[in-house]
Amino acid sequence: MPDAPADALAPSLVGEEYEVEIGPVAHGGHCVARTEAGRVLFVRHTLPGERVVARVTEGREDSRFLRADAVEVLEAAKDRIPAPCPFSGPGRCGGCDWQHVKPGAQRRLKGEVLTEQLHRLAQLTPEDVSWDGTVEPAPGDKVPAGEVPGWRTRVQFAVDDEGRTGFRRHRSHEVEPVDHCLIAAPGVEELGIERRRWPETAAIEATAATGSQDRQVVLTPRPGARLPIVELDRPVSVLRVGERGSDKGRLHRVHGRDFVRERADGRTWRIGAGGFWQVHPRAAELLVDALMRGLTPRKGEMALDLYCGAGLFAGALADRIGESGAVLGIESSKRAVEDARHNLADFPRVRVEQGKVESVLPRTGIAEADLVVLDPPRAGAGKQTVRRIAGLGPRRIGYVACDPAALARDLDYFRAAGYVPRFLRAFDLFPMTHHLECVAILEPVGKRG
Repeated sequence: MPDAPADALAPSLVGEEYEVEIGPVAHGGHCVARTEAGRVLFVRHTLPGERVVARVTEGREDSRFLRADAVEVLEAAKDRIPAPCPFSGPGRCGGCDWQHVKPGAQRRLKGEVLTEQLHRLAQLTPEDVSWDGTVEPAPGDKVPAGEVPGWRTRVQFAVDDEGRTGFRRHRSHEVEPVDHCLIAAPGVEELGIERRRWPETAAIEATAATGSQDRQVVLTPRPGARLPIVELDRPVSVLRVGERGSDKGRLHRVHGRDFVRERADGRTWRIGAGGFWQVHPRAAELLVDALMRGLTPRKGEMALDLYCGAGLFAGALADRIGESGAVLGIESSKRAVEDARHNLADFPRVRVEQGKVESVLPRTGIAEADLVVLDPPRAGAGKQTVRRIAGLGPRRIGYVACDPAALARDLDYFRAAGYVPRFLRAFDLFPMTHHLECVAILEPVGKRG
């Protein structure tokens, strides 16, 4: 059906302002409010209990809800602070959601969101999943109000038409130029990327490994452009993204290594450019520890690591189940599979297969497993994959989730397939943003306790 002509659309409400009382926090970095006429607003840059002037940023007369920014705070919540970042605020950088909130209150908001998602999508209470409602800070991240931990070891900069680096504004392609980023790890900031101009460049991804001194930048050129010579404040490897035909999206090494080295669980891990590794410097250790404590691997067991990336959890499992056990990893990214096979080469009883989990798992011929770990993408694993995992009859399942809605949906599917949470832990591995990471350990119904 062709698009309706512009004059047939309901009138836009962008720019309209409403004075509203702010209600509860919602998933996505905003809070819910209603106008006097009952229209629903999703409002950023505010807090529950505040009274603000909200300016509409998206929506029309016939929209189910409107998106808005709090442009004036009439009555402030006790947890509000002046935003430490000079680039945050309405219409500015979209990278952070909670710069204006005390760190402890940020974690409470995330706990409220997780609680709400578990209840709404899985009819589960915190008691049902043996979670005390705490969102745990990573070691070193418990900072006073007004301070920001520099935690992000991989940063994706956008570049505007003048060659200035910055970040996209919220739900926009427009670039907010910045000269520094408070949440970027020191190893990223010391490169000096934001202090230079980048002509003919569309985007820059910078990585600062925490397990080594490795630094890497990946440059995406503008169509038909020649990339500038890269001169930064620290030694760095440089890669370029292909832009045309079959080369589009492929990575090419300009100079230096095409990987960085990380350390976790007593091992060194090779992570290729474009490969997955947790961006918080302490996340890998925290998540491995939470999983292994919950799964209690035993010598000789058979384990699966689904969506295994560079093999972090597969290696942790293999190390604990010993030479008499076996681990199968499944990962869709070709480069990540290459890294996983390299990283796990000294474990003869570990195999890594490439492909989508929903396609590869049925083809393996595996009919049973003792342990399963899954760390799916933001959308979650889905009903069919959950059923197949449950059909293997594992004694325990470890689920790592970066999205509370996807976690709740999949926990509901697992319950229908006969598995319930033994316990759940939540970690604030993305301070200043609305994101969090969870680890749930599941057992067959009737074996909990």
